[in-house]
Amino acid sequence: MAQENIAADVVPMPRHQHLIVTVYGLYARGEGGVFAVSELITLLSDLGVESGGVRSSVSRLKKRGILESLKQGRTASYRLALGLEDVFRAGDERIFARRRATPDDEWILTSFSVPESERHLRHKIRTILVRMGCGQVSPGLWIAPGNLAAEVSQQLKGAELSDYVDFFRGGHLEVGDIRSKVGQWWDLPSLDSLYADFIDQYGPVLDRWNGRMHDGDLSQEALRQAFADYVPMVTQWRRLPYMDPGLPAEYLPKNWSGLAAEALFSKLHALLGPMAERYAHSVIGQSRTSITPKSSG
Repeated sequence: MAQENIAADVVPMPRHQHLIVTVYGLYARGEGGVFAVSELITLLSDLGVESGGVRSSVSRLKKRGILESLKQGRTASYRLALGLEDVFRAGDERIFARRRATPDDEWILTSFSVPESERHLRHKIRTILVRMGCGQVSPGLWIAPGNLAAEVSQQLKGAELSDYVDFFRGGHLEVGDIRSKVGQWWDLPSLDSLYADFIDQYGPVLDRWNGRMHDGDLSQEALRQAFADYVPMVTQWRRLPYMDPGLPAEYLPKNWSGLAAEALFSKLHALLGPMAERYAHSVIGQSRTSITPKSSG
């Protein structure tokens, strides 16, 4: 049974809240997880977000428990909520160091059973399994590459749902083309469409930067443009590795857009990531220098 179509759940351009989460994930963790509101406004202005949009989005993220407010002297600041570091660390693994499974790897099977009196928990379990990229074999049986076992187990344990779930490792024993089965367990056409959209949007960005880098331009404006291209790119990309759990390339359709999209992301990350980080920290450093009290001596 294929999962529900996922393409409709992805917005064409990143929302302000998504951009802010990306900025925190990329740059705040080296700053104690803290940004002053003024720093966020400066960084997000380079992404086309006005100050009012930053403030309202930060307020929503605070209500969702993602950000916490604090004061640094007279400066209003926000930090990542305590306990989110593990979430971001797991995200780093998925987004920047993902591993695509091979046909020799085992599968993990997740079976769950929920009493009728607690049937509302079924939706919570399914939501977590979908978010982790699991495919649906049947209503109560889900599958994923075996290397995701610890991550799936941790998510269910964190939601206090482990008592309803059993995990199994194994291989597919049925004779026949497993490609057709994978096509039933995952919504591959929707995934392929999302990957193709990413290529359409960011392929020209790579072409533009390949031409620009021949000139050796590392001016502050070049760094700012790298930041403006890189953060939305990571924001759009970071959901895709969760929808596609790294299925073996041998089980995917021919001309699968995901492989080309992975290569494109890797090139843009290697090219723009260091420049964007340099720009972000120059903005943060300038902001913190400007608010440092001068010595009276």
